[in-house]
Amino acid sequence: MDVATSLVLGPMLRYADETTASVWVETAARAEVTVESGPRRWSAGTFAVEGHHYALVLVDGLEPASTQDYVLRVDGQVVWPAPDSPYPAPRIRTIDRTRPTRLAYGSCRTSVPHDRQGNETNGVDALRALALAVAKGDADQPDLIAFLGDQVYADLTSDAMREWISERRSLEEPPGEEIKDYAEYAHLYLLAWTDPANRWLLSTVPSCMIFDDHDIRDDWNTSWTWHERMNQTSWWAERLVSGLASYWVYQHIGNLSPEQLRADEVYARVLDHDGTDELDLTAAVRDLARRVDRHPDVYRWSYVRDFGDSRLIVVDSRAARVLEPDRRSMLDPDEMAWLDDQLVGDVDHLLIGTSLPFLLPPGLHDLEAIDEVLATGAFSRPWLSRPVSVAAERLRQKVDLEHWAAFNDGFAEVFDLVMAVARGERGRPPATITFLSGDVHNSYVAQVEDGARHGAQSLLVQAVCSPIRNPMPRGLRIFMSAFAKSLVGPMRWVASRSSRIPDPSYPWRVTDGPWFDNCIGELIVDGPALELTWRRGEQPDGADEPVLVPVATVRLQGAGQPGVVTA
Repeated sequence: MDVATSLVLGPMLRYADETTASVWVETAARAEVTVESGPRRWSAGTFAVEGHHYALVLVDGLEPASTQDYVLRVDGQVVWPAPDSPYPAPRIRTIDRTRPTRLAYGSCRTSVPHDRQGNETNGVDALRALALAVAKGDADQPDLIAFLGDQVYADLTSDAMREWISERRSLEEPPGEEIKDYAEYAHLYLLAWTDPANRWLLSTVPSCMIFDDHDIRDDWNTSWTWHERMNQTSWWAERLVSGLASYWVYQHIGNLSPEQLRADEVYARVLDHDGTDELDLTAAVRDLARRVDRHPDVYRWSYVRDFGDSRLIVVDSRAARVLEPDRRSMLDPDEMAWLDDQLVGDVDHLLIGTSLPFLLPPGLHDLEAIDEVLATGAFSRPWLSRPVSVAAERLRQKVDLEHWAAFNDGFAEVFDLVMAVARGERGRPPATITFLSGDVHNSYVAQVEDGARHGAQSLLVQAVCSPIRNPMPRGLRIFMSAFAKSLVGPMRWVASRSSRIPDPSYPWRVTDGPWFDNCIGELIVDGPALELTWRRGEQPDGADEPVLVPVATVRLQGAGQPGVVTA
């Protein structure tokens, strides 16, 4: 095998704890993949899905709080790092429970070239700016990067992606310029993850991921009406199966610990395989994807990461929805029960990752709550019920009114569970409970007001970082700012006119932002406090590469003390 072409994608350092790690790769053909650090080696044979070849190498027996450089071999030949790499050696750094957690996060990143045209249309890639800064020593290396949705855009393809699609099928053939099948998803991930700087960063910093709608399609599982309309098309079934199957391969398995991989119904086949030939998982992952769509409770995409001072619970807020018009919830009963089990105290800081913001700007929350009631046909005179319901459903899909506020029963239930943690009813209350989210193409901080009045001993916060690279049109920025500020009072007045629209039990407000830059967020634990920072990439005219510059920093003092803006 040609060494230069044997490695298609990766390596990506995915899971890491005190003594173990996992390294994900895609290879050009069946191969033995080896991670080598000094005299130690860990290997895995590839498995196949739809003619593509992958390996997840499990690295064990590491020392806590240690750092080791590594090289990657494919069939014995070193393929990473390249001999002429300008970047530092890739490394595996295990968790040090005495070191404060440093977590980077964000969502919504399009895959267009990093040239002048790409920067003019999509802005500078904040992830790439972070990669270059870390490589140069101008920024500290995070312990983890949490990608909170829209890692790829299956419905809004780039010029390069459309050109590739047109070489294998007509763009006049449904679904046109959108992704059709697994092969097209594989190329979409290739375009997303091959920039040299980002590729280096992902080879040396652990990452975790969760999908949002564009990973599959805009408005995925917004409502029963949306679901029924998509199922009537000729292409949706294959798109969904391919999207979930590729998500399992490219994103999900890297989220899991070795113990969780052993318990996974599909990946256990890899671990049990005798290696005499390459295991083909195509049928297994496609079957899983079909079953998940029909019965979300058969498989869990959510997971937990622990850091010592902090726990990160990453929640699936897309695939586990209940969509029946008279019984809507962001989480089905099984997923809600799982989250109930995870929401406990006895940790300094509790972090909850969900692609969709739990606490929207209050004005927007009320708009979505109003729209949900109107869409059910229950908030109008009988003769107006049908046209009002249709109009509300169209509005819901047109402007994405499908966040937690649009699934109020589930929203209220989760809020009560979180408040129980904050009150110390589920163990020692954390200093802070922070929702980390993306999706909305602007960044902000929101805080629950006067939580002590409800018995909360924790500071309850929503921190949003979006987009990494996909800026909101300027006209919409005024609209979003208004719902965070000037329209809060009017929307609350409208919502309060009807008993059918619930008043939030625990009011909150946007305290900082919104900011509309392409950003990468960073959360740093500092004892009982959190420091939240947003930074963007900036590439001055004539500069070869972007630099990372600050947008805002917000310091939050835990245990219910008010946050203080430091810059």
